[in-house]
Amino acid sequence: MGLMDFSIFKEAKILVTGSTGFKGSWLCTWLNTLGADVSGFALPPKPDAPLFDQLKLRERIKQYDGDIRDIEAIKKVLNEVKPEIVFHLAAQALVRYSYDEPKITFDTNVLGAVNLLEAIRAINTVKSLVFVTSDKCYWNKEWVWGYRENDELGGHDPYSASKAAAELVFSSYQDSFFQKQAKVQAASARAGNVIGGGDFSMDRIVPDCIRALASGEEIVLRNPESTRPWQHVLEPLSGYMTIARELLIRPDDIRGAWNFGPDPENVHSVKDLAKKSIEYWGSGSLKIAGNADQPFESNLLMLNVDKSKSILGWRARWNFDQAVKYTVQWYRRVQEGKNPIEVTVEQIKEYSE
Repeated sequence: MGLMDFSIFKEAKILVTGSTGFKGSWLCTWLNTLGADVSGFALPPKPDAPLFDQLKLRERIKQYDGDIRDIEAIKKVLNEVKPEIVFHLAAQALVRYSYDEPKITFDTNVLGAVNLLEAIRAINTVKSLVFVTSDKCYWNKEWVWGYRENDELGGHDPYSASKAAAELVFSSYQDSFFQKQAKVQAASARAGNVIGGGDFSMDRIVPDCIRALASGEEIVLRNPESTRPWQHVLEPLSGYMTIARELLIRPDDIRGAWNFGPDPENVHSVKDLAKKSIEYWGSGSLKIAGNADQPFESNLLMLNVDKSKSILGWRARWNFDQAVKYTVQWYRRVQEGKNPIEVTVEQIKEYSE
C-alpha cells in the first residue's frame, strides 16, 4: 500500500474532534474528498476561525456542536455516530492564551482528553484512535537536535504542560485499557508549527503576516530569531491518516507516540518566514518590536522524525519554500475571489500526487 493510499477510509465512519478548528477543517475536507462518512464534534467556529464555514463543512459532514469538557455530550455523539476511526484534535491550541486562561487550557486539553477516552472505552465500535497532542509536550531544553518520542515530557507554560499531561493520560489509558481491549488500537501524534491557508487565529505568525499584508501595513515581529519546524498543515495530517490506517493493518508496530515534522534544513526563523511571505505575496515590509513584558516563549524546538520515516515510510513532502508558497497562495487566491473549497481541494490533490 502506497504512502498516500488512503482508500481504506472510503465509506469508513470517522469522527474528528476539533472539527471546526484550523487543522480539523483541513482534515475533514481531505477525508470528505476520500469518500469517508465524516462526523465532527467541536465548539461552533469562533469569529477568528472562519475556515470551517468557508469550506461549507456543515453541509458536507455531520457536525455536532459541543464542548469536549462535557463528558455526556461526547458520549452521546460517540453512541450516535458509532465511529470506527477517531481523530482527536479538540484543544485549546494557543500558547499565549494559555497564560490568560490556564484553567480553560487544562480543562480542555487534559480533562477533555479524559472525557473522550472514557467515552471511547464505553463503546465497542472504535478500532483506530489517533490522539493528537503537540511538539510542545516535550520538556524544552533548547537543544539543537530534535526530540525523540521517548524524551522527557513537560512544559514551562500552561499550554505545553497541558499537552505533556494529556500524553500521560493517553499513555495510562493505553496501558490500562486499550492494550487489553484489543479492539481499540491507539497511538498519539506530535507535530508543531503548522502553517496553511485559512488560519486566522490571533497571535500566530502567518495570520498576523497575512492581516498586515492584506491591509498594506508592516509585519511586526516580536521574536524574529525564534526558530520553528514550520510545515504545511497537510504534512502532519498525512501522518495522522497514515497512523489511523496502519493501526487497522498492523497495530503492534504502530501503538505508541509519533513525531511529524520537517527535515532539519527546513527549520527557519520567524524572520525568514515573514520575508518569504512578503516574497510570495508580492509586496510588504516588516519591523522588529521588542517587548520586555511578553510571556515566555521558547526560541528553539525541533522534532526527530526518524521513527516515522523508518517504520511508517512517512516523510515531509514540501520543503519550507513550498510550505510558505502554498500557504500564501491560498490567502491570495481566496482574497481574489476564488472558491475556498476549490483552492483547498486543489492543494490536497497537489500534495497527494
